[in-house]
Amino acid sequence: MINWNDLRVVLAIVREGTLSAAGRSLGVDQTTVTRRLAALEEGLDARLFDRREGRLIPTAAGEEVISRAERAEVELAALERDVAGRDTKPGGLVRLTSVPTLSNRLLAPRAGALFARYPDIELDLIAEPATLSVTRREADIALRLARPTEDGMIARRLGAILYAPYALAAVAGRADLPWITYEESFAAIPQAKWIAREGKAPLSPLRVNDGEPILQAALSGLGRTLLPVFVGENETRLTRLDDAVTSREVWLVVHPHVRRSARIDAVVGWIDGIFAALKKQGAVE
Repeated sequence: MINWNDLRVVLAIVREGTLSAAGRSLGVDQTTVTRRLAALEEGLDARLFDRREGRLIPTAAGEEVISRAERAEVELAALERDVAGRDTKPGGLVRLTSVPTLSNRLLAPRAGALFARYPDIELDLIAEPATLSVTRREADIALRLARPTEDGMIARRLGAILYAPYALAAVAGRADLPWITYEESFAAIPQAKWIAREGKAPLSPLRVNDGEPILQAALSGLGRTLLPVFVGENETRLTRLDDAVTSREVWLVVHPHVRRSARIDAVVGWIDGIFAALKKQGAVE
């Protein structure tokens, strides 16, 4: 009989590329990965991987096992969600992921209100620039800065975060104050596009890939930049240089099975309350 843990090893090898990396992702050593792979190959009487230039490449049999293992992974996650969704009171663990700016500057400072109302809720807040999969249960809830593309998910637009230019008050009057912008791989986001199109001053030699370092650079007096209004208005050392000039949509994503649980309802309601307050403050439209 095939062991699910052995199939997890196969998926880890495919996703990580090497036995050692697969072991790290699973929290086991390389010897354990090798042993489990060998046991699965022996049980199936088939070689699942060829080694080429230091990496493991699936054979035809391996591709078949991988395809079925991926389907099994999705089905097992769905089963877990179905059972977890039957709880009737707001309690238990919820995994919420979003980009670091939303996690650090919006959600974490307001988590106390969630726990005060629902003391049995536990929240794993995952500040992650990369997109974690709600489908594979890497997260229960996700906040995305673009329309989601995952099939079968419940997705709802929460609003659009407004961005305005800010600078350290002590240097805000300088006409030659440079613009701090994003590195090349982030050139398509609205803030970077606006700075490239409308920024009249030179660009700073510093380029970043996240909202937190761009905020810290502005606070150090290194230049001006675009910040979410809800961030800029809470930093007393900064001066707002103009009205909001661009925005980014925020979408809430939840798996339909998980959405039925009281713990998910509680966290979604808390998020809705945060965005309702931001709209009243003029930080979200």
